[in-house]
Parts: sequence; C-alpha cells; structure tokens
Amino acid sequence: MDVLSDVIAATRAGEPRSARVRWYAPWGQRFPAVRGSAGFQVVLQGSCRLIPPDGGAPVALNVGDVVFLPHGGGYALADSPATPLTEPACDPLNDSRFEDRYASATVGEAGRDGSQAVTVTLCGGYRLDPGRAHPLLGDLPEIVHLPARLGHRPELRAAVDLLGGELDAPRLGVDTIVPALLDMLLLYILRAWFDEQSARGTATGWAAALADPAIGAALHALHRDPALPWTVETLGARAGLSRAAFSRRFTTLVGRPPLAYLTWWRMTTAARLLRESDASLGEVATRIGYTSEFAFANAFKREYGTAPGGYRRQSRAASRSGTPA
Repeated sequence: MDVLSDVIAATRAGEPRSARVRWYAPWGQRFPAVRGSAGFQVVLQGSCRLIPPDGGAPVALNVGDVVFLPHGGGYALADSPATPLTEPACDPLNDSRFEDRYASATVGEAGRDGSQAVTVTLCGGYRLDPGRAHPLLGDLPEIVHLPARLGHRPELRAAVDLLGGELDAPRLGVDTIVPALLDMLLLYILRAWFDEQSARGTATGWAAALADPAIGAALHALHRDPALPWTVETLGARAGLSRAAFSRRFTTLVGRPPLAYLTWWRMTTAARLLRESDASLGEVATRIGYTSEFAFANAFKREYGTAPGGYRRQSRAASRSGTPA
C-alpha cells in the first residue's frame, strides 16, 4: 500500500458514518469536540457559515465547499453568524438515528410560502485510534477548507456526488458502498490538501516529505514492505542520497529518524493485524520483520505497555462492547 492509504487503514477504528441534512433557516448548531475522531462537512445546496470554537472569524461556505476537521475539534454551523446556536441535532457518530450510516435528517420547518432559505449539507465522521494518530494527520491544521472552484478536483466532486446520491436514496449494497465512498472521500480530501501545499510552495513536515522525491521514495518503500531488513544505508540508497544526507532530510521532514519511524510503523501495523486478523503472533512478527516471536513481543510491549496477546484480547473485548480500546 502507499503511504496515504496505509495511514487511513492503520488509524481508523470502526466504520465511518455519514448523513445528508436539510436545514431550514434560521438555524445554528454546535458540533462538540470528540477525541479520537475526524469529521467533514460538504455544502450541497445553499450556503452557511462555519464558526470556529476559538472566536475566530466565521468561514463562508458555499455550494461545493468541503471542510475537513482532522483533530475532532468543536465548531458550529449556522445560516448566519447572528443566529443563536443550539445543541447538536445531527451527530452521525453518536446519534442512534444514524446507525445505518446513510441517514437523512431535517432541522427546522419550511414556511408555508416556501420563502425560507434551505441549506443541504453532507456530514460525516471517522473514528480514529487516539493512541496511534499518525503524524501525517497531526500536521494538518484544525480546519481544512477546500473551496469549490470550477474545473478543480473533479475526483473529489465525483465522490461527493456518489455519496450524496447513496444517502439520498439508499439501495441494495449501501452498507458496503457508503463506507467505501467515505474512505475514498477522505483520501481525496487529504490528496487535495497536500497537492495545494506543494503547488503553493508552502509545504512543510509530511506535506513536504510526500512531495520530496527522495524521502517520498523511501517512505513508500518501507510502507510497501516493512518486513525487509531496512537500514539507513539501504533506505538512503533507495532515496538516491548518502547515508548522512538522507538521515538529516528524513528526520527534518518526518519528525523522527528513519529507523525510529520504521519501528513505530511496524508496531502500528502489528497492532492493526492483532485487532483485525486471526494471524498467529508468529505470523504477525514475520509480516513486520521480526524473526523471533520473543523479540517482537518485547518490542510490542515497550510500545503499547502490554503483550501482543493481551492487546488482542482487550481490543476485541472493547470492540464487542462498543467502547474504544
């Protein structure tokens, strides 16, 4: 898998949810902060304002605008900054109305003369593992705003259209289609953000790492096969740099030395395999590059504070109870 796909697969916990909401003016709603989550809003019809929690200036959102909130921070949406805010009426992660992941909701009532302004939004939420947040996501700002521009990001627009259609009129297969489209939408949002940073020449951290041909090549190599016996020299050779030059550039952009990141990623991959597969501990160890199950168990315990077998049991018990691991 490539780096971006790996990040989503490793850090997401459980299935995402989404809803299509019709708002009749006047309306204003708070969306509280939720640790271990990320959310998005897309304006399908009308317009509204996004109100940051820190008292910052409201952000005008128009048809086609996409907003991504990668850190689960609180915010509000309203038809006007002057409209009083109510408590959540739509929460696709926690509201039982959205357990099927393809709900539609209406907030407010239409006037008899039909003159009320109507806004339709597509909202969604992703559960993330708060203990293993990938630094790629950590580099993102609190609010990622991708304004609609004619001819730009057609793949993102297509994903929005497909998802909106499924939520508007669910049909057979929707339980598989909606989560897949939500993953696709998230990847397109992240791709658009990183592309914009590179195009503007403002990329730093992971955005710069992915855009850097040398460091990007090394990251893709170790993500594609973390079990190989990578060294700084072999990764540097893959990047086309000397050992010293590669180590400096990698550490500067990624935020940790090459082998430290490799170990972190191996343990993150191991945890996902323990949660999601029935592979034996020996198989998990082999798939992430450990020839000894004992060495793997010690490394895993240093990272997670518990043995691999205990982690698997705890994760599955938490999944059955519906609580975070």
